[in-house]
Amino acid sequence: MTLDLNIRGGIVHDGSGAAPFSADIGIADGVIRRIGSVKEPAARTIDADGAMVTPGFVDIHTHYDAQSTWAERLEPSSQHGVTTVVMGNCGVGFAPVRPADHDLLIELMEGIEDIPEAVMKEGLPWAWETFDDFMAFLSGRRFDMDIGAQLPHAAMRVYVMGERGVNREPATPGDIAAMRAISAAAIRSGALGFSTSRWLHHKSSRGEHTPTLRAELDELVGIALGMRDAGSGVVQAISQFEDLESEFSILREVVRQSGQPLSLSMSEDLSEVDWRDVLRHIELANAEGLEFRGQVAPRAIGAVLGLTASLSPFSSKASFRALAHLPLAEKRRALANPETRRRVLVEPGDPEFARLDDLLDAGRWLWELGEVPDYEPAPEDSLAARAARAGQEPLAYTYDRMLENGGKTLFYTARANFQHGNFDACREMLVHENTVVGLGDGGAHVGIICDASFPTTLLAHWHRDRKRGDKIDLPTLVKFQTFDTARAVGLNDRGLIAEGMKADVNVIDFDRLRALTPKIVHDLPAGGARFKQPAEGYVATVVSGELTYENGAATDALPGRLIQGRQQPAERASA
Repeated sequence: MTLDLNIRGGIVHDGSGAAPFSADIGIADGVIRRIGSVKEPAARTIDADGAMVTPGFVDIHTHYDAQSTWAERLEPSSQHGVTTVVMGNCGVGFAPVRPADHDLLIELMEGIEDIPEAVMKEGLPWAWETFDDFMAFLSGRRFDMDIGAQLPHAAMRVYVMGERGVNREPATPGDIAAMRAISAAAIRSGALGFSTSRWLHHKSSRGEHTPTLRAELDELVGIALGMRDAGSGVVQAISQFEDLESEFSILREVVRQSGQPLSLSMSEDLSEVDWRDVLRHIELANAEGLEFRGQVAPRAIGAVLGLTASLSPFSSKASFRALAHLPLAEKRRALANPETRRRVLVEPGDPEFARLDDLLDAGRWLWELGEVPDYEPAPEDSLAARAARAGQEPLAYTYDRMLENGGKTLFYTARANFQHGNFDACREMLVHENTVVGLGDGGAHVGIICDASFPTTLLAHWHRDRKRGDKIDLPTLVKFQTFDTARAVGLNDRGLIAEGMKADVNVIDFDRLRALTPKIVHDLPAGGARFKQPAEGYVATVVSGELTYENGAATDALPGRLIQGRQQPAERASA
């Protein structure tokens, strides 16, 4: 056999959670063909001596539904070793859709996932109506990684029910039958599952709750039965848990009747309900023989603030917002005016931004991001603590820091998974047998969150860098982001370095592995801005046997394709 690629001499963390071992990896036709001492000739060899070799990372919670229609590179995820993403989460997406409802779906995505309306209006080609059409459109495109799609409940509900769906009216038996048929057709066209939102904070840009918020049991069961009709699929859900017992009764019944697994978003403060109670109900469901997973994040779910971001520490101040439209240099110059500074600091905050001001808590929950972000920062490093040491008021100190560095200073704030100022709860969720890593939201919240770097944090922080609590062994961390995530969505052909598996591989210089500070770029349609976050330490990323990133730089290869449903390993090559 002549190989396309030989990754030689690496320390292999194969994704199973087993101890690492030294081996060459021989790849041909997009599949891992040899592991061990590879003697066959290869068209290209990567010297991985001393480097860590892992399966490509699988990120099951992204929102590249829009970006995948106009872009080939699914950055920032692909900058962090991700070789497969699953989009269409939280019940929002762009198919199925009638032409008259284009703006409505844009408003939903803008409000829920913070993607600017102007970007989507210019970028989305709308070359589809049905979900099958959408999948056909994506199947003709090429990417720097594989993408999997889910059927979004909100889009389907509006497609079937029209204004009644938007107004969250109960679905009729005829509506449910139509949604069941669409669900089955979506799975047959390659969808990996179906997603829904039952979270109060998910609102359109007009302030309307998501159409799926109050969907009743018969509707959810009907849609899940469509997946059963087609033979596969995963339910992804996010819930407010206003009544924990009632909500889990609904979700258990959906899984019980359909026989399909369910993944449920959870964090330390996703709702008023204690996360341990949510986890206890997940445990009980699994004890009943139902397949439930809590989908959890490997760090706090935080916001990045500054003059270049969508929000700043002073967004609640009217005098600041009056200047927000200006180019950075002009905005910084105007804010440096002593009278403007005085006015911004003394005027009361707009009640519309009360949630932001409460989150920041006068600088006690605000940190400055360095070149290498510390996502588990100490209280003594907060802006309030630094201001006190400098003998200044926290707001004034923060204002002046914001104007330094040419106005490019960025700040970080977080409470979700960080309520007690550490990641202890986050760790407890991560290592639980009924959870899976997710919630990175790549492609969404483009000007305020950059959590697509979760995979890098998962490895670097939890094994090497954590100073304020227990760490996690490296083979387990690799398994979390590869084998476990792939199996959670039925992708049995990846997430493991073994003969016959898809040749998605990372070569990592672990000593250098780190996520760097996000940077705003203006590369979206209509000149829209978004955060990208580079990383160090990725020597090579391989997708289907082709090198897509080398030492952090993109190559010309675009081997990524739309995933067409559940996947199985290729047959092992004969000896």
